[in-house]
Amino acid sequence: MTERIVLAYSGGLDTSVAIGWIGEATGAEVIAVAVDVGQGGESLETIRQRALGCGAVEAYVADASDEFANEYCMPTLKANALYQGHYPLVSAISRPVIVKHLVKAAREFGATTVAHGCTGKGNDQVRFEVGIQTLGPDLKCIAPVRDLALTRDKAIAFAEEKGLPIETTKKNPYSIDQNVWGRAVETGYLEDIWNAPTKDIYDYTATPEFPPAPDEVTISFEAGVPVAIDGVKVTPLQAIKELNRRAGAQGVGRIDVVEDRLVGIKSREIYEAPGAMALITAHKHLEDITIEREQARFKATVGQRWSELVYDGQWFSPLKRSLDAFIEDTQKYVTGDIRMVLHGGQAIVNGRRSGTSLYDFDLATYDTGDTFDQSMARGFIELWGMSAKVASSRDLRVAGK
Repeated sequence: MTERIVLAYSGGLDTSVAIGWIGEATGAEVIAVAVDVGQGGESLETIRQRALGCGAVEAYVADASDEFANEYCMPTLKANALYQGHYPLVSAISRPVIVKHLVKAAREFGATTVAHGCTGKGNDQVRFEVGIQTLGPDLKCIAPVRDLALTRDKAIAFAEEKGLPIETTKKNPYSIDQNVWGRAVETGYLEDIWNAPTKDIYDYTATPEFPPAPDEVTISFEAGVPVAIDGVKVTPLQAIKELNRRAGAQGVGRIDVVEDRLVGIKSREIYEAPGAMALITAHKHLEDITIEREQARFKATVGQRWSELVYDGQWFSPLKRSLDAFIEDTQKYVTGDIRMVLHGGQAIVNGRRSGTSLYDFDLATYDTGDTFDQSMARGFIELWGMSAKVASSRDLRVAGK
């Protein structure tokens, strides 16, 4: 029986050429797997037909947009996950769901190997292969660009030689990855980190310098998940899409950062994540009134570690699973409404309400009706500073000898 290889297929030049390239290099049959994570663009059927036209013996397509929103974007939101304080893990969280469907297809079609289109310099090779090793320990992995010397010039020449049904260009300046949670742009002109991004690289966001009138939006959450926008019930996918549209129109969610890649190099990245950044901002403000102080402080540390694990391709790891349990427990009372104004590149919260709020007006007010007993403060401060006071006295005594 001829060996079969499952290929993570995007429909673009590199993975289209990889179908035939893998076949010629290995003698195996190729099954193309395309997964819709809300990236937009061409229909799954169009992508499927292109894969078959490029020589795939089977083409498996999966609409995973709701799955992605529910099972990957929502945990990211609950963690307020921003890698290095900036990046909402746009590409990192899409890889595990794609891996899940790659392994599923490998089982269904009897494949022994899974292929992906990543280079040897990036994070995605790790995310794909660690995920595949975890979900399908018996499966092998190959990367045509990294392992089979498939460069872009060779890809263009191969496509022209074989008459493949794809458009080719020698001057696509950027590498772009996108899904419903956001959009990532890198390489080309952006590799000089002094160069400012040009307007042509943006797609999810309008120029914030010339915004339309301010847009006030109310987002309702239940247990950390958005369930309504301006009183209209939404699914997680609908919430992200709606805020992509509204926050994107105001230029919210543009991120320009030099980040630390897992492989040890620094990389300049441009991200657009209007819906993700608006939701994370709203969610964090709701947590501020519904999560107890010490729990909130520790959750910030957990969220940072969670972000690092996911960025580093450890979505299926035991530690990530344990952190998920903690984060989920913190969301029990994160229910309520956040009102925010979207305008000029910013999402600014100006109202909060929750039936599970820890904000006590009578304790917080300085007006008549204040129930806070200020006489307790003096003793509290004396005890709170006792340790530092004793240590300081010791320092002065030793220094005086």
